[in-house]
Amino acid sequence: MSVMSKSEVTTSALRDLYASYGYAQYRMRKFEEYELYVRNKSFLISDHMITFTDREGRLMALKPDVTLSIVKSAKDSEGVEKVYYHESVYRVDKGSDSFHEITQVGLECIGDVDEYCVGEVLLLAQKSLSRISEDYVLDISHLGILSDLLDGAGLSAEEEGKLLACIGEKNSHGIATICRENGVDESKAAALCRLATLYGEADSVLPVLASMPLGEGGRAALAALSRALNALSGTDARGRVRVDFSVVNDMNYYSGIVFRGFVAGVPAGVLSGGEYDYLLRKMGKRGGAIGFAVYPDLLDTVADTRSAYDVDAVVLYDTNTDHAALRAAVDRLIEEGKRVLAARALPEKKTYRECYRLTEGGEPVHA
Repeated sequence: MSVMSKSEVTTSALRDLYASYGYAQYRMRKFEEYELYVRNKSFLISDHMITFTDREGRLMALKPDVTLSIVKSAKDSEGVEKVYYHESVYRVDKGSDSFHEITQVGLECIGDVDEYCVGEVLLLAQKSLSRISEDYVLDISHLGILSDLLDGAGLSAEEEGKLLACIGEKNSHGIATICRENGVDESKAAALCRLATLYGEADSVLPVLASMPLGEGGRAALAALSRALNALSGTDARGRVRVDFSVVNDMNYYSGIVFRGFVAGVPAGVLSGGEYDYLLRKMGKRGGAIGFAVYPDLLDTVADTRSAYDVDAVVLYDTNTDHAALRAAVDRLIEEGKRVLAARALPEKKTYRECYRLTEGGEPVHA
């Protein structure tokens, strides 16, 4: 019997997670009209696409992105549309001229997005990372604070692009140079340099942000960031969620909270997302939107100690065991991310990490 890869195990777990929160699966065609991607090239990670002309004479593209297709098909009506997806996209890797098929698992929340929706998506991003690894970090920022500090700086679009690149690289020297050469107010320049290097948990970072020269929009964004972080304060994410303003997405599309997730052993981010209200406006939709994508293919390079065992846990039972209690115990262990085998005796042809038996109260304890 073949053993599932790390990416396959993760994909299955994430789909179950999103469905449990009421997200419906979105299925899309492999092709979209090329014009959709041309109009939104700057939203794409890569603007290289595989194209062909269909029998009706339309120029089509093998999809390089999922979010654009979901927004295009979203109904402009009351309420919130919540969907998740498991799709392949086709992109040129950095430093390569060849196309690769890349698996994405993610979700989108589109429509009358409120504070609860934002908190729920962040919670699902955190839970997604915890399903992948116990050793993870979720970095969060808010583009409204950055936008407020840039407002009135008098930078051209080209110079602002350079500045954003420096912020993404935490290059305070580059930020200071651009501000000095363009006559940006010293207090604003100092705040931008400080913003780029800020990193840490909410308790240490939010007071620093509050001391910056923010306008009304910046203060509103700071309050929204604080509320979003509070949505995670009651989870097991304590110590795993950081504020990091080097998380910078295209400000022509993204409007508020943006975030990126990392796990130990993978040099690149395995999760990325944010609020993208401006994309909806650009595509003629009303309301708001927030979502994220996970890249499970990256995980197959990570050593998975579970693969050394056929199952994670064996739960032993006998003829006197209450079957309802047994099922409940097995379900609890599965919810913890374990692969569980219920058996009357230790298996001779399977390897396992842990062995449990049930107490009289139905609780699993190590045997």
